[in-house]
Amino acid sequence: MKDILHFSHANGFPASTYRTIFAELADDYDIRAIECFGHDPRFPVTRDWPHLVEQLLEDIGKTRPEGAKVWLAGHSLGGYLSLMAALKRPHWVKGVVMLDSPIIAGWRSSLLRMSQWTGLDTRLSPAAVTKKRRMHWANREDAWRHFHSKPAFARWDERMLSDYIDFGIPSNINTSGVANCPRALAFDREVEFRIYKTLPHTLGARVAHGAPVPVGFIAGTESREVRQVGLEMTRRIVGERFEWIEGSHLFPMEHPVETARALQSILNRLRLDLDQVE
Repeated sequence: MKDILHFSHANGFPASTYRTIFAELADDYDIRAIECFGHDPRFPVTRDWPHLVEQLLEDIGKTRPEGAKVWLAGHSLGGYLSLMAALKRPHWVKGVVMLDSPIIAGWRSSLLRMSQWTGLDTRLSPAAVTKKRRMHWANREDAWRHFHSKPAFARWDERMLSDYIDFGIPSNINTSGVANCPRALAFDREVEFRIYKTLPHTLGARVAHGAPVPVGFIAGTESREVRQVGLEMTRRIVGERFEWIEGSHLFPMEHPVETARALQSILNRLRLDLDQVE
């Protein structure tokens, strides 16, 4: 029987955007994912994301065979949620892999807390852009042209961009097979904004003495987020279970096959570490 891998998406990008990565892992893992965090009214977006963690834990609990442990992995937002879920239910989790989710600790954590109080974080993060994000397109071709012309999206693997157009900007007319119909953003921009505004500043302190399960990390060589946050606390937790991939914070979209291989490699290392402990 395959191991279960729960994958959690980055802010603003529904889980189906990652289908190319999931396909690369499907031979070895039973992939589970919540399509859009923060859109279920039972799990609102609040400071430090406790309800989003509960949303992930509920999904794990529904599908986890009794007594079984699962792997957790996630990109950006999803990496943080995966680690926080493991902190709450370590007996459910084999290990965690974080994709470009550097742990904020020390003075940077204090700075984040202060900037959230003052509103400075809105100007320093993607939150300000989120508020103005375009929501509607005339058809699929219009959406494709819009994103493909942007430098950040032009770097994406075309399979990933295609899935983002199909699942992140679906037709708002419930008619299959119709190409020339209006499209609307699936991920509510207000939810995306609130997620950026409530980034946890306490996680570093919670893992300062280590995590209850083995943790791995994959970073983008050009990631602005990694440069801003630093990797001191992250490296302390993951040790040698660390890999770089060429690309920005969105390297999974830019290099999905390489990302899947790196994720598989880290998971294998975590598995070996668990075997040695047992």
